[in-house]
Amino acid sequence: MINIKTPVHLGIIPDGNRRFAKNIMENPEKGHDWGMKKVASIMEWCRELGIKNVTFYTLSLENLERRPEMELKFLFILFKKELDEILEDKNHWVNKNRTKVNFLGETHMLPKDLQEKIDSVRKLTKDYSDWSMNLAIAYGGRQEIVNAVRNIVSEVSAGKLSPDKIDEAVIRHNLLTNGSPDPDLIIRTGGEKRISNFLTFQSTYSEFMFLDTLWPDLKKDEFMDAVNDFSERDRRFGK
Repeated sequence: MINIKTPVHLGIIPDGNRRFAKNIMENPEKGHDWGMKKVASIMEWCRELGIKNVTFYTLSLENLERRPEMELKFLFILFKKELDEILEDKNHWVNKNRTKVNFLGETHMLPKDLQEKIDSVRKLTKDYSDWSMNLAIAYGGRQEIVNAVRNIVSEVSAGKLSPDKIDEAVIRHNLLTNGSPDPDLIIRTGGEKRISNFLTFQSTYSEFMFLDTLWPDLKKDEFMDAVNDFSERDRRFGK
């Protein structure tokens, strides 16, 4: 394990699959395929650094509503293929490294067969505790907060919660990341400098690193440099 100050929870916005494919004159689907494979590399690098919790922004609600149908179908095929490998292969890196896989988002909006595989992987890995990987799929940070508010209002209406007891802890309890620490560092590839509705509540005091490199082309040394940059920052949390 490399001895530097590392984030407890790392968030990643993996942007640039389609542009990478276009740059090398391949179709967008090929870019998504390479992007999916990059996840395993990132998790391996995180294990070397001792980063226990990682959240990938794999598909936003906006992507789900606006991407071309054929592109979404290919993405779903890729997701199902990877989930099948986790379920069927004991030597898959998820199983070998006892990585708990969580899914954050409106998964009920996904195809039924994909929902079933998500549930199966969640059950298979629920007792893994060495590492944790969150896949934000059909996810939106604002929508997550709206749903949390709805849950809290329901508890108040049912007489289970007094309005004057609503505080930050209550809101956190109703978020999809309940039980996970806030992300210390969020890395976005692809050159854009925005969070695009990712972990909106949780990222209040996150450090950010925006990389121009397109996601499939991210190299280990660049990733390590980003984490090392984080280790040298003075995090004051408003002090």
